[in-house]
Amino acid sequence: MTTTLQLATQTAEMPSPAPPGPATVRLPYVAQSAAAARHLVRVKLTEWELPDLIDGALLIISELVANAVGTGCQTHMIVAIRRPTDHTVRLLVSDGSASLPVRIDAGPDAESGRGLDLVHKLTKGKWGVQLWHRGKVVHADLPTIRA
Repeated sequence: MTTTLQLATQTAEMPSPAPPGPATVRLPYVAQSAAAARHLVRVKLTEWELPDLIDGALLIISELVANAVGTGCQTHMIVAIRRPTDHTVRLLVSDGSASLPVRIDAGPDAESGRGLDLVHKLTKGKWGVQLWHRGKVVHADLPTIRA
């Protein structure tokens, strides 16, 4: 027979559930990979109960994946979403190209070239690139709390 004291002791010893973790996926260098990346980001932000970040994060990950697809690499890119701190969500896209992304001043009639400027604005300048021996990782950070 289990007593109330024994149940309380057993409950206290049970580990608390782990916080939802990061997610990573390998995707081919095709335009359709942007949809898979957006799905990953939407699922994690919903799991982390951060619905206010979804729209901006989907725009950012779409741009980073489109840039990776445009490199012409032939293997796979890596797309990830992390929580480096309680106050930051980090979106990452790794590709096999050493070409650095560059913000350009797209004119009003330009049909492209505004993506990284959009990333810059949505992240308030908190994005960057790290070169690796076989390519690079582009990351973009979003604050989880409004300033």
